[in-house]
This record gives sequence, C-alpha cells and structure tokens, in this order.
Amino acid sequence: MPPPLPLTDAGTDGCAPVDAVVIGRNEGGRLVACLASLTGRVRRLVYVDSGSTDGSVQAAEAAGAEVVVLDPGVPFTAARARNAGLDRLAADPPDFVQFVDGDCAVDPGWIAAGLAAFAEHPHAVVVCGRRRERFPGVSVWNRLTDLEWDTPVGQARACGGDALMRYAPLAAAGGYRDSLIAGEEPELCLRLIRAGGEVWRIGTEMTLHDAAMIRFGQWWRRSVRAGYAFAEGAALHGAGPERHWVAETRRALLWGAILPAVVLIAGLIWPPAWALAAIWPAQVARLALRNGGDWQAAFFSVAGKFAEARGALGYRLNRLLRRRAGLIEYK
Repeated sequence: MPPPLPLTDAGTDGCAPVDAVVIGRNEGGRLVACLASLTGRVRRLVYVDSGSTDGSVQAAEAAGAEVVVLDPGVPFTAARARNAGLDRLAADPPDFVQFVDGDCAVDPGWIAAGLAAFAEHPHAVVVCGRRRERFPGVSVWNRLTDLEWDTPVGQARACGGDALMRYAPLAAAGGYRDSLIAGEEPELCLRLIRAGGEVWRIGTEMTLHDAAMIRFGQWWRRSVRAGYAFAEGAALHGAGPERHWVAETRRALLWGAILPAVVLIAGLIWPPAWALAAIWPAQVARLALRNGGDWQAAFFSVAGKFAEARGALGYRLNRLLRRRAGLIEYK
C-alpha cells in the first residue's frame, strides 16, 4: 500500500485548489445549468466542446468558462474531451479536478463533501457521490437510468462521468484512454487502482442528470453502447485478475445472441422446441421477484441483453475488420 496522499498546496482560502472540466455536445439549456452550478465553486472552469451546433460554445463563453473546441478531424469521444480539459489545466495544475458531463448540474454542497471524503480516505484518488435523474417520472427509461445510478456506498471499482479526482495520480496514469467510445471511466479507475489508489462512493448528493430519454430507440442505442463498452473493456483488461467486464460481456452474448440462435435453430428443426423461448419470461420473473417485484425493470433488464449483444458483436466485428467505431449517441 502506498503512503497516504495529503491534501497539499492549499489555496489562499485554505482549501485545496479544485478546477472543473465540463464536456458536452449540443446540450443546450442543460449545459447552461451545468456551468451555473459550478460558477464560483471552483478555481477554474473549463468547457470542452465536441462539435456542437447549438450555440454551446457561445453559451460557455458567456458563462465565463475557458473553452476548448476539439478538432472535428479527429473522432470525438468523451475520453478525448476530458483529456483535452486536463491538458488545459496542466500549466497550473490543481490538487483536484471535478469532471462533469454537460447534461448534469452539480449539487451546491458536493465539492466540499468530496474534499472531506478525501481527507477521510487518504489513499483515495477518486470520490463520487449520488447522481440522480432530474425527471425520472417522464419515461420508463429515465426511471431505469435513475435506478442505474443508485450504486452501493463505500469503496468501489469504478465511477461515472461525474467524479472528483486527484490531479497528480490522474496525470501520472496518462488520463483517460482517448479511443474508448464508452466505458472510459471504469477503465481509468481500474488503472488507478492498480497503481495503488482507491475509488470511493459516498452517499452525498452529487449531480442531477438529464437523460432526456423519451423514446424506445434512445434506450436501445444506449444499451447497444453499453454492450460495446463491455466487449472492449473485456478485450483490454479481461485477462487481468479483475476480469474486467468479462461476466457482463458473457451475459450479454448468452442472453442476447447465443440462446436466441439456439432456440431459433432448434425450433426450425423440431417445432416443439419453440417452447424453449419461455426462458426469457422466466428470467424476467426471476429478476422481478429478486428485486422487490419491479417487473418493469426486470423486463427491460432482460430485453436490454439483445441490444448489449448487438453492441458486443459490433465491437468484435470492428476489431476483426480493423475498423474504428464512431460515437453511439442516444440524444
């Protein structure tokens, strides 16, 4: 175990310097709310734009943020955008950097709570809190996203897009992996943990997120992206002791590709075998009974495996063809 990491280089107000990096693409009013939630609460506010056409750059400049506009000639990824923000901070690095997605607003008490958590956990390199959906009642998909954010409090293996991090270990790790189109945060956390750091999730309110998912197609594409991330993460680190995203990839392929193929072939050869399709309703029932009778969440958990399998197979096809994937956007 490495020695504890101190809270060093306190600013003139006695607090360790905290800068913020916000990333976005066509977030409109959500970005304005995001920047407003950080104004006056961080030393520097950097906004990195990935090809917006909705006036996001001008809105960020009006909010007083330092703006970095990514070159559209290089494929956009959230990881690349966050690294560009880190590069902007490098000349005068902070002790801590708060990453925020442009569709999120930061709770007023979050940064103070995050710094207190670092003081409590001196080996921590990442601290995150509770992200909630702003409008969980608008659609079933927003509600499911809110449930997805509700992960256990305590030492964790990964964070999401919103997190407070120590700058020095993050820079030493080389930042995010630019090429990942999704799943870049867990991949970074894995490397930080391997280097001796810790990731902590605390129960404090951190951000309000606006998934803005009101159509089935949006949820489907988001699930495809998750499957792609599972497969790429497993390809990168699945052979390590953490077995990074190996189980998630296998579950997606089993329920969303292998079993459907088996049922289809068996049913065509011997029609009574179509009864095997009952395995999916049975799985929905099992998950619903295990999770307090939430049949809606259970149904979409099972249905989502078909989308995840598509994403995982898409990654493997791209790898076979040596083809780079573009962003999989859902809004």
